[in-house]
Amino acid sequence: MNPITIIIIYFTIFLGPVITMSSTNLMLMWVGLEMSLLSIIPLLTNNKNPRSIEAATKYFITQATASMIILLAIVLNYKQLGTWMFQQQTNNMLLNITLISLSMKLGLAPFHFWLPEVTQGIPLHTGLILLTWQKIAPLSIMFQIYQFANPTIILTLAITSIFVGAWGGLNQTQMRKIMAYSSIAHMGWMLAILPFNPNLTLLNLMIYIMLTIPMFMILMTNISTTINSISLLWNKTPMVLTITSLLLLSLGGLPPLTGFLPKWIIITELLKNNCTIMATLMAMMALLNLFFYTRLIYSTAMTTFPTNNNSKMFTYHETPKYNFILPTLTSLSTLTLPLSPLLVL
Repeated sequence: MNPITIIIIYFTIFLGPVITMSSTNLMLMWVGLEMSLLSIIPLLTNNKNPRSIEAATKYFITQATASMIILLAIVLNYKQLGTWMFQQQTNNMLLNITLISLSMKLGLAPFHFWLPEVTQGIPLHTGLILLTWQKIAPLSIMFQIYQFANPTIILTLAITSIFVGAWGGLNQTQMRKIMAYSSIAHMGWMLAILPFNPNLTLLNLMIYIMLTIPMFMILMTNISTTINSISLLWNKTPMVLTITSLLLLSLGGLPPLTGFLPKWIIITELLKNNCTIMATLMAMMALLNLFFYTRLIYSTAMTTFPTNNNSKMFTYHETPKYNFILPTLTSLSTLTLPLSPLLVL
């Protein structure tokens, strides 16, 4: 692809969510969503194979449908109230369909079916953008309209996503699908606390991105897309496998790693608001997430499966080629828990 074209595409991907976050006008927010949608399509189809084309088609159809529903709600709201922002007087039906369409864009359950398939069919670096930067724009709109929306619908979407993210990742062997189900579960946690304390949603999003970026960097550097390919790392770069294990445990929310911080604070906040049953279910599903991450670590780092490939029997250490970003992000994503009082304040 032409370098100038790549620069324009990445600049538009960067600019779309920035426009959405900085706008108080629903039409401008919608324009930002469309910029981020249309600019990522060329990256999805960069690899000319049927799987990438299928993934790009699924992504475009789902996102275009959600955008059409959001635009319908914006126009009807303007016709009803004469304003380009939702108000207390906005029809509940318009708010509900906006929530549903934003859930489609975020990949929240039960509108999540496209996310694992699309993530599996695209390159790792595009998957990283899809699971991190592309989530910011829809979440920023939810952040601005949550006080007008029905909290029951928000909490229902949240708990459904947490269940789907936990159960869906159990039987996966592809790392991209595991990361997709991890994204669904984390989005559920963010949405669960949104009606009570939206600042914790931002904290959870920040920590989720901080955990996901180094994980994808390791997968990209070693071209590892399956559990089997990660299990081959122990005899070449054992330190990388150790870092991967720490990151997975942090994603699962094991104390005293950084991933435990948002889960701890969110459950505490839910208990303060008398949501005991929901907090209990979320904690149980967090254990299920932690179980399949731990099983992944066990099968890659602690066992050697029967194989005809003798390369696992020999140790030949390689010097990993990483820049300074990976060690920095890994340290932040595993050792930030002592800073929790500062983050909460």
